[in-house]
Amino acid sequence: MSSTPGPVRPASLPRRAGRQLRRAAGSRRDPLVRPLDRSRSRAWCAAVLGLLLTLAAGVGGALLGYQSVGRDTDADLARLRQVHAVVTGTGRHGAAVGSRAAGGYQGRVTAEAAWTAPDGQPRTGSVEVHRTAVVGATVTIWVDEAGLATDAPTTRAGLAIEAACVGLAGSTLLGAAVLAALALRLRTLDRRADRAWQRSWARHEPLWSGRTSRSTGGTADD
Repeated sequence: MSSTPGPVRPASLPRRAGRQLRRAAGSRRDPLVRPLDRSRSRAWCAAVLGLLLTLAAGVGGALLGYQSVGRDTDADLARLRQVHAVVTGTGRHGAAVGSRAAGGYQGRVTAEAAWTAPDGQPRTGSVEVHRTAVVGATVTIWVDEAGLATDAPTTRAGLAIEAACVGLAGSTLLGAAVLAALALRLRTLDRRADRAWQRSWARHEPLWSGRTSRSTGGTADD
C-alpha cells in the first residue's frame, strides 16, 4: 500500500464560516492569527450581515408595497366598470385617430368612441384600441363612476411583478454599496499589512541574513 498522503480536502462552508466568526470575535486562539486577520474576518462578517439585511429589506419593502398598492387596486376594481364602446373615428387605412407611431405602443392607438355609462347616459371620448380597429368595431373599455373612460386597473399579478422588481432593484443597489464598502475596507487592510511587512523585514532581515553580525565583526577586526 502506498503511504503517500492524499490531497487535503478543503474545509466545508459551515466550518469555514464558523472559523471566520470565531476569529472575528477574538475567541480563536491561534498564534498565527494577527490583528489584521481578525479585522479581515470582521469585515467579511459585517458584509455578509449587511447583504442579509439588504435582502430582508428588499423582500420586506416589496411585500409592504404590494399590500399597500394592493388595497388601492382592490378599491379600483370595486369602483371601475367595463363597458362596450363603438369606435366612431379612425384615420386613413383603418388606423385609429391619433395613433402614436407606426404600430402604436404595444400595438394600441387612440381612437374616438361612443358608449353608454353604467347609469345609462351616453358618453363619447378618446379610448385606447388595437391598431387594427376600424369604424364600427366594438371594443371593451374601463369607465369610472361618472362613466368617463379611464385606464384599466392594475391586476394582482402585474402588481406582484412590479413589487418584486422594485424590491430586487433596491436590494441590488444596497448590496452593491455593501460590497463596495467591503472592497474598500479590504484594500485598506492590505495596504496596512504591506506596511507592517516592510517594517518587519527591515527590522529582522539583517539579523537572520547575518549582515548585522558581519558588519559588527568587521568593525571589531579593524
